Amino acid sequence: MSRELVVATGNPHKLAEIRAVLEPLGWGVLSLEAAGAADAPEPEEVARTFAGNAEIKARAYAQAAGRACLADDSGLEVDALGGAPGVRSARYASAGGAREERDAANNAKLLAELEGVPDDKRSARFVCAMCVADWQGRVLATSRGTFEGRIGRAPRGANGFGYDPLLICEDGRTAAELTPEEKNARSHRGMALRELAPKLATLALGAR
Repeated sequence: MSRELVVATGNPHKLAEIRAVLEPLGWGVLSLEAAGAADAPEPEEVARTFAGNAEIKARAYAQAAGRACLADDSGLEVDALGGAPGVRSARYASAGGAREERDAANNAKLLAELEGVPDDKRSARFVCAMCVADWQGRVLATSRGTFEGRIGRAPRGANGFGYDPLLICEDGRTAAELTPEEKNARSHRGMALRELAPKLATLALGAR
C-alpha cells in the first residue's frame, strides 16, 4: 500500500505545513514538481464552497500525476462581511504580482472593508476543506477544519502568510506571531489533516 501523497499546491508555505503534520505520521509528501505534474493545466475553481474547489483540484492533479493527490481549498470567513472573502480569499483584491504583494493587497482591502467595525463584531475564522482523490479521479476521503479568531486593526507578526497577520487568536497573538509548531497544533489546516490521516490509513492509494 502506497504511503505517498502528491499535494496540489504551488504555495511553499502550505506544502511545508502539510509536510509538518503528515510526515511524522509516516506519509511521504510530494510536491507537484516532484510528482512530474508541475506543468499540468491549473483547473478552474468554479465551486461556491471550499469543499467543492478542493475536490476539483484533487481530482485534476491526481489524474495529471498518475497517483493519489491531496488538495485543499482554504480561506477566511468574516462574519461582519457575510462570510466574505470566502472562496475568493486569495483573489479578494484582484491584485497581481508576487504572492507577498497579493497578500498585502488582500489584507489592505479587508481592513478597509472593516473600517469602523468594533472589535466585538470582527469575529472570523480560517476554513480548510481537504480532499484526496486517486489517480482515476475518484474521491477517497474528505475533511474540514476551522481556526477561530477576530480580525485585528493592523498586521502583526512575521510568520505565516495570507491573512495570518490579521487573525487574532484567543491569547492575543495573531496567527503570524505563532511558531510553526503552535500554528500546526491549532490551525484549520492542521485540524483538517489530523481528521484526514486516520481515513487515509485504511486506503490503498495506489498509482498508475
